[in-house]
Amino acid sequence: MANTTELLSFYDRDFCLTHYATKLKGVYGGAVVPGAAVWEIYPSFLDARYRDEFLRVFHGGSPASIDLPRSSGEAPRSAFVFATANGVGIIELRERDGRSVVEEQEHVILLHQATHDVLTGLQNRRRFGERLQQAMAALGGSKPKAALLQIDLDDFKAVNDTLGHGAGDTLLQLAAGRIRDALQDGESAYRYAGDEFAVIQLGKEQPAEAERLAGSLVDAFKNPFVINGIPVFVGSSIGIAFGPEHGTDGEQLMKAADIALYAAKTDGRGCARTFNRSMLLLLEQRENLRRRLRTALERGELYLEYQPLIRPPSSVMGFEALLRWRHPEVGTIPPNVFIPIAEADGLMDEIGRWVLEEACRQALTWPSSLTVAVNLSPAQFLSGSLTDTVAQIIDAVGIGADRLELEITETVLLEKTIDNIDTLNTLNVLGIRISLDDFGTYYSSLSYLKNFPFDTLKIDRYFIADLETDLKSQTIVRSIMTLAHGLGINVTAEGVETSAQARWLIKEHCDCLQGNFLGKPLGAEAISDFIRRSPLRVVRAMEESNRAL
Repeated sequence: MANTTELLSFYDRDFCLTHYATKLKGVYGGAVVPGAAVWEIYPSFLDARYRDEFLRVFHGGSPASIDLPRSSGEAPRSAFVFATANGVGIIELRERDGRSVVEEQEHVILLHQATHDVLTGLQNRRRFGERLQQAMAALGGSKPKAALLQIDLDDFKAVNDTLGHGAGDTLLQLAAGRIRDALQDGESAYRYAGDEFAVIQLGKEQPAEAERLAGSLVDAFKNPFVINGIPVFVGSSIGIAFGPEHGTDGEQLMKAADIALYAAKTDGRGCARTFNRSMLLLLEQRENLRRRLRTALERGELYLEYQPLIRPPSSVMGFEALLRWRHPEVGTIPPNVFIPIAEADGLMDEIGRWVLEEACRQALTWPSSLTVAVNLSPAQFLSGSLTDTVAQIIDAVGIGADRLELEITETVLLEKTIDNIDTLNTLNVLGIRISLDDFGTYYSSLSYLKNFPFDTLKIDRYFIADLETDLKSQTIVRSIMTLAHGLGINVTAEGVETSAQARWLIKEHCDCLQGNFLGKPLGAEAISDFIRRSPLRVVRAMEESNRAL
């Protein structure tokens, strides 16, 4: 600020002067002191002719060039006003070096456009790269660490897909405003790409200050954004890295912050995580899994287990096919670990087709009264050929369509809703049963039940786990069953692990129970024996439950 030749000044949210160029004091003298109101230096901004435009920019609007009043004989001058993290900045433009005020305005506007994001008014990716490199180059000696916070909006894509890109743009602008409002001196915000933002924090005591800021940002996104009268909930996940501890140049620090951001999303989103070396190890392990998963199917490492579906009081109505991966070095890998990898890498079409065909072929070896349930990934709906794939497999295997039940989650209905509902309707016309899995989580919109005739609702195990003691869970489960039965929809309770849970569900007329209490997942070779023994086994379990009623 001491060396610049610009008449530059910055003002906080209270319109008070915080920083200024030495040259500005030379022009305005004693009026230029820290804490002075912007009106004391530029009284014309109190005039209604200029005030509204100034306040528009102050509240996060796009930059504006405002002509300033001048005395008789005075050269033309104007103020270029732009939003900053904590208020506004003003560059006063006058004729100089043979350039007119108009030329000065054009020069400043072009400079601002080159370094700022048009949509949000934050500094852009180019500026971010420059500032990060400058910050890293200045580190050394006893200077405090530099902190980098990478910020990603949670569930932004769902807003774009359901409310449109216009709403998405509005959301980005509002999000940028919340980030601005959380910043203090020594902190600068950038829109890095899409729904990704970054903050560089300098001259602070670390890690305390970065953690404080990250906590403020996470809290700031807990309140809904109101767009066109609709409340929209979008959280923020944050990755934190420090230089030079986690990187000696900008690229290294960005990689560390990205890894920490990935950890925050893996840990459930809506939180902040600071980089550590174990995160890098986990990421490397994940990359190894990703590479191996691409050949797991052809190597025969993927297989299916089948968990019984029990209709009270004592009959087996079918099995749910559950995908497993037996890694030759790591051992059995849970599906919640490898399925997201398969979805992200575009492998679910191939894997999903194999699962469906394998499950249908296995079901042909069972009594014809038993059904097989197969989970569908949201990724399988993206190709547009799901109905053809299912129809081809049914015909090739020779299984009746009424013996197949396809399970989806509400995530399917959030993505390209109209197309996916059409796909489900086509499958339903083929005679295939459709089940809405994990009901009670996600959005649980009743509009889904109105717009599509589901055959089954599966109540998520979250509500079953404490069903014996928690009155709220009991009320929710009872309400779901009443709603479903009123719509002619069957109900399956997942995660039944105790006789007490089974007793309560039987008493409330739940249509189907699934869980380890009645039958753990079985290998294909063990199913025949289970079916042969299951009537006696199920009767005993149910009799135990009934005696306690």
